[in-house]
Amino acid sequence: MAHFLIIGAGIGGLTAAHALLRQGHTVRVHEAAPEIREVGAGLVLGANAMRALHELDLHAAVRPLGTPVTLLHLLDQRGRVLQRADTTPFTRAVGFDNLGIHRAALQHALLRHLPPGTVQTGTAFGHFTAQGATLTAHFADGRTATADALIGADGIRSRVRRQLWPRAEPRYAGYTCWRAVVAAAELNLPAGESAEVWGDAGRRFGYVPVGGGQVYWFACLNSPQPRNPKFQAYSPADLQRAFGAFPDPVPQLLARTGSHQLLWNDIQDLPPLAHFAQGRILLLGDAAHATTPNLGQGAGMAVEDAAVLARCLASSPTDIAAAFRAFERRRRSRTARVVRTSWHLGRVGQVANPWLVSLRNHVMKLLPDSVARQQMAWLYEEL
Repeated sequence: MAHFLIIGAGIGGLTAAHALLRQGHTVRVHEAAPEIREVGAGLVLGANAMRALHELDLHAAVRPLGTPVTLLHLLDQRGRVLQRADTTPFTRAVGFDNLGIHRAALQHALLRHLPPGTVQTGTAFGHFTAQGATLTAHFADGRTATADALIGADGIRSRVRRQLWPRAEPRYAGYTCWRAVVAAAELNLPAGESAEVWGDAGRRFGYVPVGGGQVYWFACLNSPQPRNPKFQAYSPADLQRAFGAFPDPVPQLLARTGSHQLLWNDIQDLPPLAHFAQGRILLLGDAAHATTPNLGQGAGMAVEDAAVLARCLASSPTDIAAAFRAFERRRRSRTARVVRTSWHLGRVGQVANPWLVSLRNHVMKLLPDSVARQQMAWLYEEL
């Protein structure tokens, strides 16, 4: 058995830790933050990700914390249906639900089921060195840690990736996004239904139930520049003015949002990399294939990574480098397709030109539900 260092205690890092521990390896997860705080908004774990969690014996720990999502309605600004996606045929075939869940609830579940001492906070990664068969991680406070292999799960701005491939940089998608999770039980929204409203002038709003009477919502606006000071100062009242004419329950969700609940960030992704692995160093999750959120597969791809990593290591238990190369071969094509598809879908959703908005909406209404389902089918394929 080997000793692994994982840099980053996000969804990918924690799930990978579970995968490695199940195989008898020893693991230490290093997280830069001084504590693991319950931050973040909501997310969707697709049936494909829930299947991967089941493979890692984590499904039972996660499933009760969210709520199944079975329908997605795509609406125009007047509330008219552009497209309706029923995911039941896919989830029934896979054997698991799509799950709306608060990110903090998922992270807490993954943490709670790790052995005490697995995660070490307050250890900001600086760089790694290699000497013979030993890898050494050097941290900002001068401490070091050694291992047989190192996994970079440190997000879209990964320092591990920067040392391996310094030219691989995130790209700005041209729009910015606000998120929140709010108590909305009194709105009596249909169970299991989520929706996106594609408005005019590059405005988009979506919401997903995440369990416990809570709803996760997101609101996107085009911005010619990242870190736009105008949008950095936005409050819920500003969003109510921008999206107040959108159909129910958009105004009600915004009215239930306090400034302390609001999260804001520009939308970015990572152009597909040529490699995820170099020797006994591996990237996974957002460090390897950060995607825009338009397919709802960012966290799901990280969870899938952990399951595939376990399979690859089981097939090459004495050759970690070979297992990492096998992981790269199995994951590059699928994750690149997610990144590309999500990028293009976001560009369609953020169209601002009035003529193009009209054309887009017309085409979406003409698209048969069966075609829409077929376009989604690949997301649920076996790993």
